[in-house]
Amino acid sequence: MAAEVVVATPQIRDQETTPFFESVNRSFTKAALLLDYPRGLLEQIRVCNKVYYMQFPVRIRGEIQVIQGWRAEHSHHRLPCKGGIRYAETVDQDEIMALAALMTYKCAIVNVPFGGAKGGIKINPRNYTEEELERITRRYTVELIQKNFIGPSLDVPAPDYGTGPREMAWIADTYMTFRPDDINALACVTGKPVEQGGVRGRTEATGLGVYFGMREALSIPELVRPLRLNPGLEGKRIIVQGFGNVGYHAARFLQQEGDAVITAVVEWDGAVYNPNGIDVQELAQHRKETGSVLHYPKAKTIPLEERDSVLEYECDILLPAALESQIHRYNAPRIKAKIVAEAANGPVTATAEEILLQRGILVLPDIFLNAGGVVVSYFEWLKNIAHVRLGRLEKRFEERTNQRLVDMVERLTGQSLTSLERQLLQRGPDELDLVRSGLEDTMIGAFHEVWEIYKSRANVQDLRTAAFICAIDKIATAYFQLGIFP
Repeated sequence: MAAEVVVATPQIRDQETTPFFESVNRSFTKAALLLDYPRGLLEQIRVCNKVYYMQFPVRIRGEIQVIQGWRAEHSHHRLPCKGGIRYAETVDQDEIMALAALMTYKCAIVNVPFGGAKGGIKINPRNYTEEELERITRRYTVELIQKNFIGPSLDVPAPDYGTGPREMAWIADTYMTFRPDDINALACVTGKPVEQGGVRGRTEATGLGVYFGMREALSIPELVRPLRLNPGLEGKRIIVQGFGNVGYHAARFLQQEGDAVITAVVEWDGAVYNPNGIDVQELAQHRKETGSVLHYPKAKTIPLEERDSVLEYECDILLPAALESQIHRYNAPRIKAKIVAEAANGPVTATAEEILLQRGILVLPDIFLNAGGVVVSYFEWLKNIAHVRLGRLEKRFEERTNQRLVDMVERLTGQSLTSLERQLLQRGPDELDLVRSGLEDTMIGAFHEVWEIYKSRANVQDLRTAAFICAIDKIATAYFQLGIFP
């Protein structure tokens, strides 16, 4: 018999009143009720272990401003904890705890040996100069250092909404100033610039992981044919919400590698729509030149007041890559996509997902699909701990081995290759090759773990529940290995 979970499944409530963490726990409970683990173990997996709320002063334009910040460590079943830091006016403790919990499950699903964490600062970064953001970031880092909420073996932040490599470089520099004797200090944070200890391929990692995950899922005829779709990404009409780091790179790879058709891009100030397709690179260049995706000459501009209605346009795949709770109980009945692929964290509320599933819409869950960022963060952390660039040891050896094989083939066949052909065949992998190969293998393997659970358990009706079962099983095993629950 399945174990009882302490937190009962909440009543259905609209997305404005259902806290994000509660929504995550509803999904956890749905999966946990199907498993036979001790009640106390399930409760330990569910709860957020530690939350640090801070208020610190920073001088901004001659005046003292008190800044609010958080860092949550959801699980310590594996160390270090891992999770991004976001800068947004919407940040609060509930959101940080929910995102930390998602990181715990996400890391387990993709077999990355981290516990989940998340951090945030309640500011709009657009309202501050670069110098002011640096002061805020460094001051926040000092708070984390003082309370042991950061360190290569304790808790390793990364970029999230509103942050990027610049902020991660400031965090690493501040940490190294306070911990000059820590030989692994660069591993205190990931997502750094390559020249400051980062890894090639980290910037596009989440978006590329979304592409790998979608490609693998849509290659399964058994999964897509009930949706009246042919297997594969080719020709699939996709609406992308959010054209930031994740949305842009996901759209780029889906278009360039998957031959999908991006019909709409929804941004904070409006949207653009072309049923025949939008060139992602051209749109990115237009935004770079004008500061907005609006008024792109090869698509219809949708004004801000009509922006959200674009999510309800006809398409094969809706790709929310912005913030949480974008698909809720009010618009879920009008979603016309056949697949909702969660590139953002928690873009579909628990209530909305029930509606989508009842309508036969497939949801590819965030705790699997957008895990590419933490996978490549793991590679960066390993690189910093090992103190050696990925590929440095084997690149030339593999090139020489490949050269001998090419020479042998030419000898045996009597045919000579062109210099370009020889170059392509002899080339050894560099860091970017290894990172992308590792990411691809991880996303493919993780999807099939989730898919096997979905196929083999008659009482599992959706992929999110299958993904949570996958995560809970692995976390429970880790606790048994630690001897905490004999």
